[in-house]
Amino acid sequence: MSPDASRVWITRARPGAEATAARLSALGFSPLIDPLLEVRDLPWTADLSGVGALAFTSRNGLAAFARANARRDLPVFAVGAATADLAAEAGFSRIESADGDVAALAALIAARREAFEGAVLHAAAAEPAGDLVSPLARAEIQALAIAVYESVVRAPAAETLAVLDDLGAVLLHSPKAARALAAVLTAHPAPGLKAFCLSPAVAAPLGPLCADGRLGPVAAAPRPRETALFDLLSP
Repeated sequence: MSPDASRVWITRARPGAEATAARLSALGFSPLIDPLLEVRDLPWTADLSGVGALAFTSRNGLAAFARANARRDLPVFAVGAATADLAAEAGFSRIESADGDVAALAALIAARREAFEGAVLHAAAAEPAGDLVSPLARAEIQALAIAVYESVVRAPAAETLAVLDDLGAVLLHSPKAARALAAVLTAHPAPGLKAFCLSPAVAAPLGPLCADGRLGPVAAAPRPRETALFDLLSP
C-alpha cells in the first residue's frame, strides 16, 4: 500500500503540536500528533536588575519565562512572528521580531542597541539549538543565557510505529527531534516516509538514513517558518 500523502506525523512538543495540527487540518491534511519531545520547565533564578532586554529564540522559552517571572516591562526581541505573538499574549508590549533564525535575532538586537540599557537576557533551552550570546558579545553587547526549560526525548506510541508505512510525511521542528527520529528509524525503517524540516540544521541528522534507505526524501524549508515548512507538503 502506498503512503497516504494527506497523513502527516507531527513530532514537535505540546502545546505547539496542537497549533501545528490545527493549521494542517485547515489545509486539508490529516495530522497525527505524537511528539518525540516533551518540554519541562526548569527551576531558575536571575537578578534582572541589570537586564535591559529579553531575547527569546522559541515559544517554549518565552512561555517558561512568563510562567516563572512577572516582569513585563522589559523590551522583547523574538526570533520570529510566532514567538512575538506569544509575547504579546503574555502581556509584553515592547516587542520586535527578527523573522529569521538566531543569527538574524543577534543582528536585530545589535541594530537596536540604543533601544535599551543593560544586558540582554536570553531565556533558553538547557541545550540551545543556537548560540545567541557569542555574536552579541562580538558586537560588544553584554548578554547572558539562562536555561528556563528542557526538551526531553520521548518514544513514539506503538500505534504510530504500526502505521509508519501509511504516513505520507513527518514534520521536524528541531535538530533534537530529528536525532530522536533517526534513532527510531534505525529500528523501524520507513523508506516511504518523507521528512520535511524547519531548516537545514534540522535536516542534517536525517541525511544518513535517507542515504541508506531507512527514510524517504528529506527536505528543508528555505526559511525557518512553519508556513515555509507547510509549503514543502504541496505536490
